[in-house]
Amino acid sequence: MKIKKLIMRNFKLWFVMAVCIFVILPAIFILYTKLEGENPSVESDLTFSAIGVSQELSFSISDAKSGLRQIQMVLLKNGKEFVLLEKNFSSGGIFGITKVTEDAFKILVEPGKMGITDGKATFLISATDHSWRRWWNGNKTLIEKKVTIDTRPPRIDVLSETHNFAQGGSGLVIYRLSEPCPENGVYVGENFFQGYSGRQVIGNPHISDVFMAFIGLNYKQNPGTNIFVSATDQAGNIAKTRFPYYIKKKNFKTDVINISDGFLTWEMPKFDSGIAKSPQISDLEEFLMINNNLRAANAAKMIEITRNTSGVKYWKGTFLRLPKSARKAGFADHREYKYKEDIIDHQVHLGIDLASIAMSPVPAANSGKVVFVGKIGIYGKTVIIDHGFGLFSTYSHLSSIRVQKDQIISKGDPVGKTGKTGFAFGDHLHFGMIVHNTFVNPIEWWDSHWIRDNISRKIKTAKSNLNNSF
Repeated sequence: MKIKKLIMRNFKLWFVMAVCIFVILPAIFILYTKLEGENPSVESDLTFSAIGVSQELSFSISDAKSGLRQIQMVLLKNGKEFVLLEKNFSSGGIFGITKVTEDAFKILVEPGKMGITDGKATFLISATDHSWRRWWNGNKTLIEKKVTIDTRPPRIDVLSETHNFAQGGSGLVIYRLSEPCPENGVYVGENFFQGYSGRQVIGNPHISDVFMAFIGLNYKQNPGTNIFVSATDQAGNIAKTRFPYYIKKKNFKTDVINISDGFLTWEMPKFDSGIAKSPQISDLEEFLMINNNLRAANAAKMIEITRNTSGVKYWKGTFLRLPKSARKAGFADHREYKYKEDIIDHQVHLGIDLASIAMSPVPAANSGKVVFVGKIGIYGKTVIIDHGFGLFSTYSHLSSIRVQKDQIISKGDPVGKTGKTGFAFGDHLHFGMIVHNTFVNPIEWWDSHWIRDNISRKIKTAKSNLNNSF
């Protein structure tokens, strides 16, 4: 009898243990995992406020616990629902062994092809998991994004008249946009010149849709160069507008510079190129490295420095030339370097060399903000001034500098003194002008008639016409 009771007691114990192991514990595990309350994670690139002719949407979803149940993306417009994506996922069984925990999607939205008209709309992204929360409907993440459907490109009206440019020269284009465009400006060939608000220059606080772009043609861009205004609105729609213009062809001077062994032996060592010379490199090879590779790198550095500009027009009137100076080399002079009987290199001079007495005071050509002070390879001690709207002046080979970076200076303020730092073999000033990404001919900016005809008159006419429209 005692043995029977003992057996029954053991049986009950084992039964209870079995129930705990095979029923209660799995049930607790299932309830713990299936009743978790963490919503699915949705990461998207819905940072835009407008959609144009086409827009690719990228987003990813994940749910590491219960696994994904459903993802749905719809566009609501005028009470209609346009389903862009709907996908269901397997639960992976009671234990979720084969559940899907993450996925990613790319969707191309083309409103016109989908019959969606322009106007206000709403994106809805809904993601649910296999949790038993919400009466077995799962945890839910809902993302809502209000956008504007805009499939029409902006309208561009060119306001400035008589666009006469010269090969290697500068110019101004004034235009009006029908809507806000984050990117707008003028293309000269492949070079883009950003437009800036003309409110300050026009002097009318009510004008916010007029823009001004200072442009430059490099020394290679001849009368066949394509020039047009381009604007991209917030929806990505692009408009391009051509306008009448004339480009005057220029023939630039060609000089032959003889490189002697005496120059290589006695003058070259005076220049600190910053390049460690290898014993295997001859004096001639070092010269070519400096004159070719380093020259190109230094010019590229100047363009990089002038990549960012102020939206304020600092300058006024003609730019100053180094007083009582003679021109020693012109803009876009083509130079052939000859060693013995061979032409060993070709370079183009990207500024104007001016010489006066040694260590002459150098005035700021016009008002602006100093954006660079320091040494630039072959250009030696250099100062770069931002005059606003992408227009810069450069001063090189200085013996001394009297300004600091970020200093606001006025026309005529002392910048430094002429010298022969860098790859210069005589005291002079290398003066340059840059428009955004292009070296241009400084002579135009010294010419009061050119400033009047190509800059001031355009601004005055646009200002008069716009003010009369209010």
